[in-house]
Amino acid sequence: MMTTARMTTTETTTTEAEPQRRGPFRRPLLRGARARILAWVVGLLAASTGATLVLEQRVLTDRVEQRVDESLDQEVDEFRRLVRDGRNPLTGRPFGRDVAAIFDVFLRRNVPSDREAFYTFLNGRPHRSTEPDADAEVRRRVRELRDVREVERGDFTGPGGDIRYLAVPVRVDEAPRGLFVVTARLGEEEDEVNDVLEVNAIIALCVLLVASGLAFLAAGRVLAPLRDVADTARSITETDLKRRIAVDGDDEIAGLARTFNEMLDRLEAAFSTQRDFLGDAGHELRTPITIIQGHLDLLESGAAKKEDVLPIVVDELDRMSRLVEDLLLLAKSQRPNFLHLQHVDLDELTEELFNKASPVADRDWKLDGVGVGRLLIDRQRMTQAVMNLLRNAVEHTGSGDPISVGSEISDGSARIWVTDTGPGVPASERERIFERFARGPDAHSTRKEGAGLGLAIARAVAEAHGGRIDLRSREGEGATFAIVIPREEEES
Repeated sequence: MMTTARMTTTETTTTEAEPQRRGPFRRPLLRGARARILAWVVGLLAASTGATLVLEQRVLTDRVEQRVDESLDQEVDEFRRLVRDGRNPLTGRPFGRDVAAIFDVFLRRNVPSDREAFYTFLNGRPHRSTEPDADAEVRRRVRELRDVREVERGDFTGPGGDIRYLAVPVRVDEAPRGLFVVTARLGEEEDEVNDVLEVNAIIALCVLLVASGLAFLAAGRVLAPLRDVADTARSITETDLKRRIAVDGDDEIAGLARTFNEMLDRLEAAFSTQRDFLGDAGHELRTPITIIQGHLDLLESGAAKKEDVLPIVVDELDRMSRLVEDLLLLAKSQRPNFLHLQHVDLDELTEELFNKASPVADRDWKLDGVGVGRLLIDRQRMTQAVMNLLRNAVEHTGSGDPISVGSEISDGSARIWVTDTGPGVPASERERIFERFARGPDAHSTRKEGAGLGLAIARAVAEAHGGRIDLRSREGEGATFAIVIPREEEES
């Protein structure tokens, strides 16, 4: 009663509670696995983009500095070549000690690039330059170099940014007579680098935004099977375990969905077995309990004698015990440890079954055939299944009627059969008779001590071995029940 009440409450409140129960996967976008995945993707993309921009800035800056240094070195090399090999165009002779002429000729012949400038000093005094209107701060910093005695390379800060210089003294008779200085504005070069980085940063930001949107959509598609798992789990009750998750693909999420479906299969089988056991037990135990209770009431009231009541009570208790054992066997047949497999010789098993059949009833027992080979089976369970088939044959035949037992191996399968000469099984009954507590159509005319579980047990044992039961029968001409199981080759 408590179970029924709980199930009813669940069913009636499902519609109202559904929005709340679906909450974990319908929360705001800033929460949940999807948001965490997106945060990781955005974080990694942002970190990689930032690292790329920093590395790019470093590389471009190094290349700018290298290019500026090469340009300064080139100008100095040209100046030194003029000092060493040049001739004064006015006299046609080497410059000799005329440092002023060297400076004048060099400044006339060489035009600095847009960001370069030449400065010359004679005996520590400014001589000529290519930027006479240069910023006062720049001129001041350059004048500070007039006393340089050795080649010097360095940087100083001007109004437009860093300026790199290369100062080369000019010596006459080993004495410094002049100074040649070439400068290049690094700040403007670096501004171009920063412009490039700014454009790249804007592009990277756009890519990051697009990638984040795509990652958000992709995360939704990746997590969709998980939402299906949650929705399926919420929709499942102990009375409805039919729903399964559609599996598409072969990745980890698909594996999770398959595992979840397999778990549902096991749960459905377990619940089905439980319901069948409770229903069958309640149905079949009710009659003997009623009989026992009735006779005990008669004994208590004095309407019946003890010696008349006790045999009936004991007989009903024995029947209840057999019934419970059979129901437990059927319930255990769904467990993975139901069978204890071992290699068995089919010919020995067949002869053993035939020998056990004789004491069952007064029938004309015949050995119809003996198969030769080894099977990997549970010997006790298989014996129990065949004995149930034998009892079924006995119940549908009379004294002296022939019943045959046989076996064979063919086409990779083993068959163990029991053939009777009873009334046969109508086509309409061939599926029903294997159900629990089902009896043949002649049950009313024949006394049967069983509860209708024999054929169900036989089929459960056959299916546990990966096999089946074949039924061949014509109404009025008997029936043949055969347990067919696949034969596994014994490893050598």
